[in-house]
Amino acid sequence: MPTTCPCGSTLPRADCCGRVIDTGSAATAEALMRSRFTAFTEGDTAHLLHTWHPSTRPARLDLDPDLQWVRLEVLSRTGGGLLHAEGTVSFRAHFLTVNGPDVLVEDSRFTRFEGQWKYLAAR
Repeated sequence: MPTTCPCGSTLPRADCCGRVIDTGSAATAEALMRSRFTAFTEGDTAHLLHTWHPSTRPARLDLDPDLQWVRLEVLSRTGGGLLHAEGTVSFRAHFLTVNGPDVLVEDSRFTRFEGQWKYLAAR
């Protein structure tokens, strides 16, 4: 039986974030945010850069090899649906470092660009 997706859903990765990562496109801002968390857990910088809005995307992305993302909690969302142009997803992302466990709490802003959801910035 496949393991559940790293984003915290109860679905297998292939039926959840795997679809977004494979196609590079998400139906909602939350689905994109969840796929980006999964990409962080897997070290997939290509997906992270592809789903970053060109106006705020860095030229390159170097992930910290000593940081391990372990759990995601979506706290709230505004907009970000099929009929929206923008959306915000508030979340708590748990991770481990050489110094022990830690948590990132963020409000991520998303916008549509050329018909696809893109990560814009943290608020």
